[in-house]
Amino acid sequence: MATAGRYKMSQERLEELKQELHYLETVREKEVAELIKEARSFGDLSENSEYDEAKTEQGKLYSKIAEIKDLIDNAEIVDNIELDAPKDTVTLGSIVRVRDLGDDFEESYEIVGSQEANPKLHRISDDSPLGRGLHGHRAGEIVSVLTPAGELKFEIISLENR
Repeated sequence: MATAGRYKMSQERLEELKQELHYLETVREKEVAELIKEARSFGDLSENSEYDEAKTEQGKLYSKIAEIKDLIDNAEIVDNIELDAPKDTVTLGSIVRVRDLGDDFEESYEIVGSQEANPKLHRISDDSPLGRGLHGHRAGEIVSVLTPAGELKFEIISLENR
């Protein structure tokens, strides 16, 4: 589990965040400053919707920059596998094939840190209900997971730790 205020992520994700921050602080910040400068040239600021929109955009930009800085400052780089965990159990970095016993549907997931999660790519966070529920279990086990939709039961068909 993540410690309070820490964000689990790979070194690759950290580098992506640093690149995004660099872009926002250099290129995008200048673009927004230009929008504000241009909007000011239109005259009366009290009735200038272009100015209001540009200032709103600047606020969003500064908020995004602060968010990314927080992620970078509190990043916890994790390897793809927990070295102290048994090799035949589900851990961070495991690729797990499960069967939902309720509807007999099979799916594979990679267990990743919260900053890596992307359900569309079958990458689920170790902090998600399913990620927490699978953690520490082995192939062949049946796991009950409490989700917002209720309790679901999964059978771990197979798992791969790299």
